[in-house]
Amino acid sequence: MLFTDALRFTFTSITAHRLRSGLTGLGIAIGITAVVLLTSIGEGIRHYVLSEFTQFGTHLIEVNPGKTMTHGTPVGTIATVRPLSLDDAEALKGLSQVRDVVPVVQGNAEAEYQGKRRRTMIYGVGPQMPSVFRLDVASGRFLPADNPRAPRSFAVLGSKVRDELFGSTNPLGEHIRIANSRFTVIGTMESKGQVLGFDMDDAVYIPTAKGLEMFNRDSLVAIDVLYREGASTHEVTAGIRRILTARHGSEDYTITTQEQMLETLGSVLNVLTFAVGALGGISLLVGGVGILTIMTITVSERTGEIGLLRALGARRTHILALFLGEAIILAALGGGTGLIIGIGGGQLLHLLIPAMPLHISWLYVFLAETLAVAIGMLAGVLPARHAAQLDPIEALRAE
Repeated sequence: MLFTDALRFTFTSITAHRLRSGLTGLGIAIGITAVVLLTSIGEGIRHYVLSEFTQFGTHLIEVNPGKTMTHGTPVGTIATVRPLSLDDAEALKGLSQVRDVVPVVQGNAEAEYQGKRRRTMIYGVGPQMPSVFRLDVASGRFLPADNPRAPRSFAVLGSKVRDELFGSTNPLGEHIRIANSRFTVIGTMESKGQVLGFDMDDAVYIPTAKGLEMFNRDSLVAIDVLYREGASTHEVTAGIRRILTARHGSEDYTITTQEQMLETLGSVLNVLTFAVGALGGISLLVGGVGILTIMTITVSERTGEIGLLRALGARRTHILALFLGEAIILAALGGGTGLIIGIGGGQLLHLLIPAMPLHISWLYVFLAETLAVAIGMLAGVLPARHAAQLDPIEALRAE
């Protein structure tokens, strides 16, 4: 039997029962659509989170108080032999590969100006904060390089706090009260928006020492280190470890590099994408069961046709190939339809909900279509083998 004849025979069999073939392919199409949409959402979330995370740059190292045995930033401060201090941050500035160091302490407090009050995040930071975290000053200036242990009571407002407390009034030079302490506003920040769920605009920046005093803390929340481009992360980490261990007497702190953060975050998001893709894969398996059922019914209905083909000289392998090819083509057509619907549906969903991050992964698209064909082939094996093993005489007699 020629390949063209086999192909023509297969398509004739499919088109002869359009409704049944369409319903069979529909199961696969729904599964592929689910895979494409779910993986697009998963990949979109992955790209969104990574872009949000890396907008501060990729040359950051964070030092947190407390020793953890796993990678990642500690959820909270763990009891240590010695807390991270301003002196520790000053000592790290001596490393040749280090560009800037920002000691950080944070908390929540109420800011007040002429009877207007707003509870907001208060960040005690150093003057290098804008360069390290790529923040822009809208007006005035950021915190000056005062004596880190006795800085002046200056404050810089996030855009949302500025609007809430001052409206259209120029805040520069005005005095606000934060947790019963008086601060002079010397600058305001450009709008940054939300980063990983934190509203950077709803914040007030004050000197680190003032933050430690305000929140009655003896330890920094973190020391963020920005190292120079081209410097080895391993060498910088080793230098930080050498200085802090010498100062503390033991390694009672945790160093987290940007690579570790991205690696951990990326692995979690990859699991998320795989999980949502697996949910769509369940729909594909359901579609495969549908192909198995329909092909089994098809073999029983076309017993006489199989007997005639055998009588005309068709071999068992020809019969096997015909019915197996029919199952594969049904799955491939259903998969192609699902790809079109899934990609189109993803674009439509993005138009309707612009805030939803969507990113079509062509690798998952290719794998989904390949899986659809593989499921069609596996689902068609048993019916095709049954058809090939029919006795031609008995098949003709059934007709």
